[in-house]
Amino acid sequence: MITDAGISSRLDRISTEGRYLIVPMDHGITLGAVTGLKNIEGTIDAVTRGGADAVLTQKGIAPRVHPHKNGKGYVVHLNASTVIGPDSNDKRVTGTVEEAVRAGADAVSFHINVGSTHEPGQIEDLARVTEDAERLGMPVLAMTYARGPGVDEHDAESLGHAVRLGEELGADVIKTAYSGDAESFRHVVESTRLPVVIAGGSRGTDRRTVEMVRGAMDAGAAGVSMGRSIFQHENPEAIARAVSAVVHENRSAEEALGRAGLSAEA
Repeated sequence: MITDAGISSRLDRISTEGRYLIVPMDHGITLGAVTGLKNIEGTIDAVTRGGADAVLTQKGIAPRVHPHKNGKGYVVHLNASTVIGPDSNDKRVTGTVEEAVRAGADAVSFHINVGSTHEPGQIEDLARVTEDAERLGMPVLAMTYARGPGVDEHDAESLGHAVRLGEELGADVIKTAYSGDAESFRHVVESTRLPVVIAGGSRGTDRRTVEMVRGAMDAGAAGVSMGRSIFQHENPEAIARAVSAVVHENRSAEEALGRAGLSAEA
């Protein structure tokens, strides 16, 4: 089918041989212009030189993305909330698939908090996004998190439910939190036939970041969609290179840090 060919070709633009290193930088809505986002042009240039397959922003940042992404892929995110609003789990629609096409996107992404009080509306919103995206041959990265009252955000059973929900609603790639170790995350990966990529969360040490990526890949993950751990780093190009070495070259955490010139103790 023509639509299937479009989705497949666009997935190739945001990955390398089926492995993904995506750097989301849509946090300007959520957190404001934090470190790494004021000069987002420089950060985009650095992470794509370091090995990122794609960057991700809200639609309004598109003019600042294209001249600096070094030929890499671009994902437009379609919902958001803020940390100063009444409920950061209440993600609201910020764009359409058609707008993403006009912004030059290779894929769209959408965030849903499975287990939150806002889950019903977010399920409906994601279903509409996947319907529109399928019609236009646009891949959908569903960010399906286990978040809500009494929900453990890193519980493998809850995460497995979240990633399966993304597949059931028609997504093409699923992003979720890491459960903490390769053994438990294997259940998450096995809960869907789709590629699963992990979120990075708030920035940790370089070793913790790279070891987390190594554990996820050992469990069968297809890569990462990692924002703050990369774009808030004092050397975004170097940490992107280290993560890329694990995702794309199957390096150990120690080797990856060494190849990027980063200290194993940092």
